[in-house]
Order: sequence, then C-alpha cells, then structure tokens
Amino acid sequence: MDHLGWVSLIPPIIAVILAIVTKNVIVSLFSGAYIGVLILMGGHPIDATMETIGNYFFPLVADGYNAAVLVLLFFIGGFVALMEKSGGGTALASSVTKYINTKTKTQISAWIGGIIIFFSDLGTPLIVGPVFEKIFDKAKVSREKLAWIIDSTSSPVAVLIPFIGWGVYIMGLIKTEFDALKITTSEFTTLIQVIPFQFYAILAVSMVPLVALFKLDFGPMARAERRIQQTGELYWPESKPLRRAENVEEGSKGGRAVLIWLPLLVLFITLFGLLISFGFPFKPVPGNDFRVSLSAAYLFAAVSIVVLMLIYKVKKFSEIFDIYTTGMQKMVYVAVTLVLAWSLGKVIKEMGTASFIVEIMKGNVPAYIIPAILFLVGVVISLASGTSWGTFAIMLPIAIPMAIGLDAHLLVCIGAVLSGGIFGDHCSPISDTTILSSTGAGADHIDHVKTQLPYAFLNATIAFIGFIVAGITGSAYTLILTLVLLIAVVFILSRIQEIKNRKEVEV
Repeated sequence: MDHLGWVSLIPPIIAVILAIVTKNVIVSLFSGAYIGVLILMGGHPIDATMETIGNYFFPLVADGYNAAVLVLLFFIGGFVALMEKSGGGTALASSVTKYINTKTKTQISAWIGGIIIFFSDLGTPLIVGPVFEKIFDKAKVSREKLAWIIDSTSSPVAVLIPFIGWGVYIMGLIKTEFDALKITTSEFTTLIQVIPFQFYAILAVSMVPLVALFKLDFGPMARAERRIQQTGELYWPESKPLRRAENVEEGSKGGRAVLIWLPLLVLFITLFGLLISFGFPFKPVPGNDFRVSLSAAYLFAAVSIVVLMLIYKVKKFSEIFDIYTTGMQKMVYVAVTLVLAWSLGKVIKEMGTASFIVEIMKGNVPAYIIPAILFLVGVVISLASGTSWGTFAIMLPIAIPMAIGLDAHLLVCIGAVLSGGIFGDHCSPISDTTILSSTGAGADHIDHVKTQLPYAFLNATIAFIGFIVAGITGSAYTLILTLVLLIAVVFILSRIQEIKNRKEVEV
C-alpha cells in the first residue's frame, strides 16, 4: 500500500493534540491539514501555504457537491434562528406543564420537551431548561437532574436526525471518503442505515424515561436528590450556579406553539413528499436529490414561519429578516469547520494514513474489534476536547478506509465514531452543550458534570459491549441487546436502591 509510514500519522495526531489543548476545532483542523501539506511539500512553508489555499481550500469549496452542502447549511441556519426566536418553543414546552403532578411526570415531560426541540441541540437547554426549572423545584426534583435530562436530549437527539445540520455535516464527511474509495452508495442512505448503530446516543436518550419510571438515582445524583427532598435546598452551600445566558427567545411576544409545529409539519411534508417522488424508501435517493429536497423543505418551512410571525405580530418583517440572515451567518463557523475537515481528510488520504494503519493492523487485530477500538478513541478525543464535530472530522477519514481495508463492518465503524464523539459532547465539562445545559437548568456546572458522568459511563460501557457484538455480527438487532442490557441494569440498580432505602428506614 502507498503511504508515508509513521510520518502519515503526524497530521491527525497534531489535530487531536491541538483540539485537546486549544479546545478550538478550527485551529486544530487547520494546523493538522497545513502540517500535512508542509510535509508533502518538503518543508517549504511558502509553498505549503500556497498549496493549502490553492489546491485544497479553493477546489474543495468550488466542488459542486461541497458547495451544495454549504448552501444547505445556510438554509438550515436561517430556519433554526427563526424557530428559536419565535417564542414557539417556550409556548410548546409550557403547554405540557398543566399535566404534570408527579416527579415521574415532571422528568418525562422535560424529556419530551427536549425531544420536541430536536432542530437545535444548543437551543434545547435554553428553551426547555427555563420552562421546567420552577416545575422541578415545585416537584422537589434537583436542578442537576434537569440539567442531565436536557443535556441527554440535545446532542444525543440531534445526531440521530439526518436532515438537520448535524446530519448534513456528517454526510459531507462520509461522501468525501466514499468518493475516494469509489463507493457508490448514497451518503443519505448510509446515514439512515447507521442510526441503529449509534448506540451511545440512543442509550443516552432512552435512559431518561427508565430512570424516571424506576425512580433510580445513584452516585452524586442520588445525593443531590436527597438534598432537595429532605432540605428543599436547590444547591449545595459551595455551589455557584451559572447565570442564565440570554434566552434564545428573549424579546419574543405572542409566542404560540403553532410557530413550532406548523413549520416543522411543512418541513416534513415537503421533504418526504419530494423524497417519495424519487422512490424513497424503496429506492436509494441520490445525494444531490436529497440535498435539493432538503434545501427546498427548509426554504418553504422558513417562509411559513415568517408568515406566522407576521400574522401573530411576533416581530416586524425587518426584524424577522435580520434574524434569518443572522442565523445564516452563524453557520459560517460550521462551514469553515467542514471545509477544514475536508482538507484534513484529503491530506490524510494523500499521505496514506489509513493505508498505513491498515497495514500494521492487518493480521494483528481482528476485524470484529475495530468498531470497539474506534469508539474508545472517539471517547478519549471528544472527552478531552469537548467537541463531537472535531472528533468526527478527525476520525471518519481514518475509520471508513480502515473498515474497508480490514474488512470490518462499515456501518458499525461509522456508528462507533459517531457514538464516541457524542460521548464527549454529552458530558465533557468543556463541551458547549454541557455548559449550556448547566446554564439552562440554573445548575452549578461542576455539580452537573459530576452527577451526569456515572450515567454517561454506564451507557458508554453498554455501548462498548454493543460494538463488540455488532463488530462480530454486523446486525442492527444488536441495538435491541444494548437496550435490554440498559433496562436490566436500571432494574437491578433500582431494586438494590429500594432494598437499601428499606433498611435505612428500619434502622
């Protein structure tokens, strides 16, 4: 195989180290790509700079597929901004609060609210948290529990939705690798097929109702629950709850639930109506047709929410237009990240990084264990760096060629990378969603991280077992095994807790 040997590992290693040290995805991806080009150009910095810009950045942005992805991201950014500022999210979440009268219902209602706001992983904590914090206080459920619930329904939900920014970003990374390997399968079809192998995300979302129904609390979360139930205190004496960040719906008046559900209905009907015309779900939908359909769906959905905001006099047209364009501008960061990810992936391919890894692993590492290894590496990178997208950008260009070269199950390997990345996004103390979950719930950030980690590590352990089994079988039914394991563990722990509580009462 053609590769540069150990030297080919330098770009991804630099990207990983800088992601951990700087906590900056753009700096780490750019540095990894540039160092790789510098090596390929024989150590000449001026030539490497010209090469990076002229033969990596420009061609990647000008590529028809890549340009379509970037345009689609802007459509999504504008629509999400309108949804967040419309006031509909708070109205929709508030509409369920009238039915809440128990601790279990309180927790499950917040969980449902988080799933409903699936279109914005960062919006979920800031919309659902403020709505439910007083309800949790009244039901004597801790702020730490609320922070965990909204954190578990932010990025773990977003990564499972193929037609929002997360899915588009991931498909962009997958498509690049498929083109290089001459794989003709649609990236949309692939991402749909990967969903059952996103074990960690599915377990994280599923654990919330199980914990609520079985009344299970363990580790620091159990102590937090005892604190509020026995003393009514929202915080520990040494806690410093984060101040509420600017509410994403601040300034909105006349918020109504229809401002959320009707535009989403327009989005779904338009998207799936167009996809069905291309033969979905019976035929694979070509990637270009999917992107055009999705762009049209987001455009029509945006038009519908603009009309609704004008009808209900939520804001003036000039303000609405500013919100839409500001939302598009916020996607520039995502677009830059994606272009740099493509660049690093191209450098890694030209240096033969994946080929070298395959060569040294072939015959030494069984193919079935590859997904589990990818998951663990993703966990380490994302936990240390706090970024799932950066983890995807570094790992997918290596994992996909590895899966092909080592004859490992491709879908399982992609699912392992996504699961590993989500772990860090979910519970790393420097992850933006973790910080916003503490903020939205009005909880102390360190208390949130400490109470959440035991739940996250339990899910990660079960996911690791799932990836070993799926690595052997390649079967999507492994998801059922992981869910059964989760239910069994939660049931056993709840019974142990019940026995312990009974003995304490007797004493």
